[in-house]
Amino acid sequence: MSALKTLVTIATYNEIENLPRLVDEIFQHAPDVHVLVIDDNSPDGTGNWCDERSKSDARVHCLHRTGKLGLGTAIIAGMQYAIEHEYDYVLNMDADFSHHPRYIPAILAGMDNDASQSHVDVMIGSRYVAGGGVEGWPLKRQLMSTCINVYTRSLLGLRSRDCSGAFRCYRVSRLRQLDFSRLRARGYAFQQEMLWQLKRIGCRFAETPIVFADRAYGQSKINSQEAAAALWHIAALGWKNWTGGK
Repeated sequence: MSALKTLVTIATYNEIENLPRLVDEIFQHAPDVHVLVIDDNSPDGTGNWCDERSKSDARVHCLHRTGKLGLGTAIIAGMQYAIEHEYDYVLNMDADFSHHPRYIPAILAGMDNDASQSHVDVMIGSRYVAGGGVEGWPLKRQLMSTCINVYTRSLLGLRSRDCSGAFRCYRVSRLRQLDFSRLRARGYAFQQEMLWQLKRIGCRFAETPIVFADRAYGQSKINSQEAAAALWHIAALGWKNWTGGK
């Protein structure tokens, strides 16, 4: 595996308190990867910082978007950038240190060194396998996360323990086979829909443990309306899954 062919993608909106430290940490643990920031016109200067950093570091790139267009579309933009620029792997992570860069080497190593098969197509940084967990969450949020993953596995026929997390590495050659126009979710149901669509084209998944830490700086972007929309979207996908619909 060549780290030079790995792109780390980070979707941002008002993450100036986190992004500079995060990029430094990424390069501390994986100095040969490239980083692509997909910024939705952050008024706090996140995109401007990225532009300045890219002038002095060729490993850093930035896509500027006109406004808040949704997490799903940002991740897709990063995937399409990886396809167009012929990376081998694209690794997506959050901007708020809930996904710590210290796990990047294990996620990348797992792409070709999974014990049960010759290689995997998606390596998931998982909260819900042995050694994984969460920090800083109240009991209510832990129960909600557990329930949404059980709900997703039941409706979509997924075997992965962590179907809702965004800390994942994808094999770009498999993403080329994906019809992105079929992806309907734009918010937090995107993570589940992505796994389901990749399962439908025969992709293989594996998981490696991470400890998810709640953000220390900035504000969470999820709200109750978005969570409710995600539940309905997963239910609609579940209907397609069990009836064989497209």
